[in-house]
This record gives sequence, structure tokens and C-alpha cells, in this order.
Amino acid sequence: MTENAEEKILLIESQYFPPIDAYKALVEHDILQIEKYEHYQKLSYRNRCYVAGPNGRMILSVPLSRGKNQRTVMKDVRISNEEKWQDLHWKTLVSAYRRSPWFEYYEAELQELYERPFNFLLDWNLACFEWANSKLGILIPITFTESYQKEVAGVTDARESILPGAVEVGEPTYTQVFQDRTGFISGLSILDLLFCEGKQALSVIRRG
Repeated sequence: MTENAEEKILLIESQYFPPIDAYKALVEHDILQIEKYEHYQKLSYRNRCYVAGPNGRMILSVPLSRGKNQRTVMKDVRISNEEKWQDLHWKTLVSAYRRSPWFEYYEAELQELYERPFNFLLDWNLACFEWANSKLGILIPITFTESYQKEVAGVTDARESILPGAVEVGEPTYTQVFQDRTGFISGLSILDLLFCEGKQALSVIRRG
């Protein structure tokens, strides 16, 4: 799988602004490999992420064409742009995080991302992931699978291991915007950590 046998590869499914748990795994590896040929699965981070609101966890879900069809190969999953979902997601982020310490610092570039049109979920997720990585200072190379294999040797296979609703073990804590009302909320998107901790976000991930 790699020219250097000592390089540690993390294999994971494509995710929309992944949760902090995914980044905990990522920083322990040298290369990220994204699964491109699996069948799309509902109720996962593939087309959804979670952010913190005044009443608790809120979901941002990307609408998909034929969204109920789980037999579509991930690389072919199309976004349904009939509704202005990007505008809705952006307004939700502004409402939830405009009082956070670092939102204004990232606002202009992130808004620009949410104004860019995308047709395929894989492309949107990759753009979000690369944006977050650039803000975190993560320079890990990204590759894609060339076919689907149920078992892959020589990699850390984290596919289907990071799921919404699962208990996050050892997730680092930090001060969230509405923590005084809701308590600390786990399982949130990397965006929550960036807006709350800014340039210290990567250090928070590593200490977890």
C-alpha cells in the first residue's frame, strides 16, 4: 500500500466536516486514505455533521439525490441542490457561533466555501476536510482507494468505527459556546473546536 513500510496509513470513509474523534485517529498517522468505492450508508457522518446550539446538539445534513438509495457507490453519490442547503447550513453556523472566540477569524473563508457549488458529496466533503486541515495546520497527504476491499492489510481500518451516537472515549474537552446551558457536548464537528479554540485546536486534539 505504500513505498515506505513505516508510514502509518489511516483508512476511513468520506465525512462532512469530520468529528473530533476522527481527527484523534488522523493525527496518529502519516497518510490518510479515503474509501471511495463503498456503498453509501445512511445515518453516518458521510453527509452530516453536528454542531452545538443553545439547546444542545444540532445536525447539518447535506440532501442527496435519491437519498434513500443506499446502493450507490460513494464516488457517485450526488448532492441534491434543489434546496439552498448551503445557505441554510451557513446561517445555522453563524447563529450558533458568532459569539465564539474564533468564528470571526475564519468567517470570510468559510463563507466562501459555502458559496461554492458542488454536485458530488465526495467533492464537497474533500473541500471541507482540506479547509479544516489547512486551519489546523495538518499536512497529512490524502489518497483514495482504487477499489473496495472488505479487508485491507497494512492500514488502520477505521471505516464504520466512528459513528453518530457512539460513545466517544477519551475525547478532549474544551470550553464550548453554550456549555453553561448544555454541559459539554461530545461528537461534534471539527468546526466546533476550531471556533472555540482557534490556533490551539490541534494541541487540544493531541492532548486527547
